[in-house]
Amino acid sequence: MSADPQSDPASGAALSREQILRALESLSNQLGRQGVTGEVCLFGGTVMVLAFTGWRTTKVVDAIFQPAQLIRQLARRIADDLHLPPDWLKEVVAGFGSARHETTTENLPQFSHLRLMMPVPEYLLAMKCVSARIGGTATETSDIVFLVQHLNLKSAKEVWDLVGQYFPATRIPVKTQHFVKGLFEAVKT
Repeated sequence: MSADPQSDPASGAALSREQILRALESLSNQLGRQGVTGEVCLFGGTVMVLAFTGWRTTKVVDAIFQPAQLIRQLARRIADDLHLPPDWLKEVVAGFGSARHETTTENLPQFSHLRLMMPVPEYLLAMKCVSARIGGTATETSDIVFLVQHLNLKSAKEVWDLVGQYFPATRIPVKTQHFVKGLFEAVKT
């Protein structure tokens, strides 16, 4: 099992680490001009790009944030100013959140008027497993493989035990079980 920290070039325009940092710094500056400090919880590929520096790009900055309306408005302005896609900052994760929403600021840059956080790696892996598709993209697979290795998990059972800490069995699709099992079977061959 090996993680390939490359983005999927066929997936369209991608944001680099530098572009994301520039956009988030701009967001912090604009929030500061209004006397506001924002909070952004990052998910998905953005976490892989910013917290785990082997990843080079992501299509959008998946996040939940506060104050939501103001940040949405400023994100549109930043898209114009920095020539980013209009949806560079995307509110997501509906349906994949856990009641055990554990976050950290570790490994993430911080700004004067913008606090960044992300799911702890265990929670991020659990979310990625629950949302995984059989035959998913190379990026999906490499993210999961990377996190499994990062967390030093040695078997599909260990992954399942971890996923079960965040999601009840009724929320874990059968396709996800096959996907994770397939990752470990591929190593054996």
